[in-house]
Amino acid sequence: MMTEHEKLLAGQDYDYRDPELQGMIQRGKSLLQTINTSTDSKVRTTAMQSFFGQVGDRLTINGTFSAVYGQHIQVGDDVFINGNCTFQDSNRITLGNRVIIAPDTKLYCGAHALDATKRFGTRADGSHYLITYTKPITIGDDVWIGGNVTIIGGVTIGNNVVVGAGAVVTKDVPANTVVGGVPAKVIKPLPPLSVD
Repeated sequence: MMTEHEKLLAGQDYDYRDPELQGMIQRGKSLLQTINTSTDSKVRTTAMQSFFGQVGDRLTINGTFSAVYGQHIQVGDDVFINGNCTFQDSNRITLGNRVIIAPDTKLYCGAHALDATKRFGTRADGSHYLITYTKPITIGDDVWIGGNVTIIGGVTIGNNVVVGAGAVVTKDVPANTVVGGVPAKVIKPLPPLSVD
């Protein structure tokens, strides 16, 4: 039988009140408090390494950052996350190398049914719970995400992509492109990066 955490990562209906998940959430909140308030760079770096599932070299978080679990997030080398970004990491979020994320960007792995009658379930004790389904988000190398962008679960963004400010990314983005708009669409191609 799958644990609630395994169900979450598999994109199945899961119970967020599960003690294991609640413990992960509380651990994340404590580490985020340190990340968002500490002025000691060593303390902050240690908290980031504990919070994220995997951290590459030279991660910068410039300002307040929010996430639910933390351990579902993998970050490559030379990643820059600006202020007021939210990663709703109820599934895996993967950032490649040299990713730049501008302020107010939101990554949402969770979603609910379009049919309002299927948004809440009933437990054996008669209590109700919110039904959430999750999908991972993957962002490739050399990606610049503009300010106030929203990325929805299930999206993969290829390498060498620019996402214009204010875009809502609901579908996969091919490599070597500029995308923008609501929903985001390809605006123009970019020349492929030469590999060193």
